[in-house]
Formats: sequence, C-alpha cells, structure tokens
Amino acid sequence: MLTIQSLREEKDLVIRALEKRHFDAKDSIEQILQWDAERRATQSKLDDALAKSNELSREIGGLMREGRKEEAEAIKAQTATYKSISSDLKEQMHALEGKIHEALCHIPNAPHDSVAKGRNADDNVEVFRSGDASTLEHHQKPHWDIADQCGLIDFELGAKVTGAGFPFYRGKGAKLQRGLIRFFLEKADDAGYEEFIPPHMINPDSGFGTGQLPDKEGQMYHMADDDLYMIPTAEVPLTNIYRDVVVREAELPIKLCGYTPCFRREAGSYGKDVRGLNRLHQFDKVEIVQFAHPAKSYETLDAMVEHVKGLLEALELPYRILRLCGGDMGFTSALTYDFEVWSAAQERWLEVSSVSNFETYQANRLKCRFKGADGKSHLVHTLNGSALALPRIVAALLENHQDAQGIRIPEALVPYCGFERIDF
Repeated sequence: MLTIQSLREEKDLVIRALEKRHFDAKDSIEQILQWDAERRATQSKLDDALAKSNELSREIGGLMREGRKEEAEAIKAQTATYKSISSDLKEQMHALEGKIHEALCHIPNAPHDSVAKGRNADDNVEVFRSGDASTLEHHQKPHWDIADQCGLIDFELGAKVTGAGFPFYRGKGAKLQRGLIRFFLEKADDAGYEEFIPPHMINPDSGFGTGQLPDKEGQMYHMADDDLYMIPTAEVPLTNIYRDVVVREAELPIKLCGYTPCFRREAGSYGKDVRGLNRLHQFDKVEIVQFAHPAKSYETLDAMVEHVKGLLEALELPYRILRLCGGDMGFTSALTYDFEVWSAAQERWLEVSSVSNFETYQANRLKCRFKGADGKSHLVHTLNGSALALPRIVAALLENHQDAQGIRIPEALVPYCGFERIDF
C-alpha cells in the first residue's frame, strides 16, 4: 500500500497519478492526512504524559529513599492521573492508526509516469511485436479439437471428476506440459533465479502482503475451517518469504522462481473466450520474483521483460508486448507489461504473461526492508512475472505449429518433452 510519507511529501503527485486509473483519491488522501496529523498530535501528548509520569516516578523514588513517605504518597495520585491520560491517548492512537490503515488498504498503487490514462484494454499501448499475425497461413483447427483428436487433453473427464475448468492432460499432452515446465525452470535457473517449491496454500497475512486481500478474496478458493487460501499464483508464497525481513543492501537483487499449480475461481467467466485452455480454474505456471533496490528496479523490470521475450522467441510464437494503461492495471502495480501470443486458429491474441513492478506497494504491506549505506532501513521494490503460464502457451503451440500431418514441436523444446511431433 502507499506510504504515509509519500502522501505527506507528494500528495498532489499521487492524486494526479491515481487519476490515470480513473480513481479519485483526493478526499480519501485528505482524510488520511487529517487522521495522520491527529495521530502525530496525540503521539506528542502521549510522549509528554509518559515523560511527566516518569519524572514523577523518579521524584517519588527519591522521596522514599529520603524517608519522606507522606510527600511521596501525595505525588502518587498525580502519577495515577497521568497513567489514565496515557491509557486514553494510546487508545486514541490505536483507533487513528486503524482508520489510516483501513483507508490505505483501499487505495491502489500510483502508476508510473509512463503509464497511459486509458480506461480499459482497448487503451493499452503496444510497445513491441515479433511476427506478423496477419500473414500466418495455418488458420485450421482450434486447440480443443486438436487435443481431442490426438488424445492430449480430456476436458470432459475433468468436468466429470471435478468440474469445468479442471482438465486432464494425458499422453503426449502430459509430456508436453511437463517439458514446458522443465524448459521454463531451467531458463530461470540459467538467469540466476533460485528455485523454490512453495506451499500451495497461504494464510490471510500472506494474502494481505501481496495485495490479494482485501482486494481479491472473491477470486480465490478459501478453506473456511482452516482460514487458508489456495494460491492464485506462486508470486504470493514466494514474495512472502521476505515478509517481516530486513536484508542487507548487498543482497539485492534477490531472484526467486517457482513452479506451482494456480487456482482461480474466475467467477462469471463464460462464452467463447473460456473454451478449451483459454481460461481455467487450475493451471500450471512458472513465476519469477525479484526484490530490487529502488534505484535499479526499472532496470530489473526491463531485464525480466527480456527474459520472457527469450522464452517466446525460443518457442517460435508470434507475440506482442503491451504497456497497460491505468484503467487496465492490477490494483498493486505501478507498471505492467502484458505478453500476448497470437492464436492462429482463433484469430485473436491470448495473454500469457504479466511482468510488473510494484515499487514499494507490496513491500510496505510485507514490511520488507533493506539496510542502506546510511544505516537506515528502506523499503525494497518488488517485481514479478509469469515465465510462463502454460495453458495458453500450449494452445498457441498446438494452433500455430500445426500442418497437414500434425503439430511440430519447436526445436528448443524437443530435449525437454522428448518428441519432435504430435501426429494427427
């Protein structure tokens, strides 16, 4: 969440930045700053009351040592008064801190200067494209028909066992899935990311730390008896490794990666856009996460974008990169790049990755800091990206690499899945 210091020092800049999201924060921020001024004034009164109480306690101790018990007893009544005042002031402090915290939780991150003000996905800015979607020749079968014909994915069996959006992968479909996971993890390892196998459930503190709570609770599967949530992405457990941790400046950047299944309710999704692998309730993804020095986080973001570009180039897929506008960005992001691959059979773009810089927004929730050269603690910048999400990658591979005889596996992927083709 935004820091009180940023609101105090850059109130007008933050308000203008949030306008890019079409989020009117002026009244909320003014109210927060008013509560903050009251909190600081209350803190000052509390400090004075505690100081006076301590002074009287020392005076009482001196009198008792001198045998002046009656005078000491007379002063004790004053200390009781100050203790009562201090208790009331502490309650006022806690109440104000609670109001400030609650209000800050409902204000999204301030977008980076480069973010456009647009309202929705139509206003996103294309910044890079590889391959010309309009010249692709193989507009033949959609991936769900290929998967059924070749026995790769069984959507009906998944619906029987669990429900829609929980497919079975089988045979070469399972091997392709496993090969992609290995390929993505080994490329992350080559790039210096430490691999983790994290838990697939998180507690509410972890959900709050990365911004899923209180913003996205309706999108997660919740086990009420244990108050645990199924992870929507490996970002959540990986980033929370450093919750309430102070790292050394020399440790930055910290680079983590992990493969997990991801679970999303996707309530309200329906129609052609969710057919086949386009939108699932459970899917596999490799996630990359970095904790960066604030002065270098945008260099880090560029490097993460290049990493994802390299994966898509190796898979020989036409793709484009979009810089999201303010109205289409996630609640916690300061700047997000979306990667989309072209689906030849569906004749549309499919999102396969988001790479984001959250600046200090998550770190403030996580209380993740580094000790700087000045001896003070500073909030890190957190970043993450999908590298990559598998379902739409599989869909694009099946649809874009098909010919009359079947599906050609990209050369870079062959060593990981163990075969060169999937025949019709």
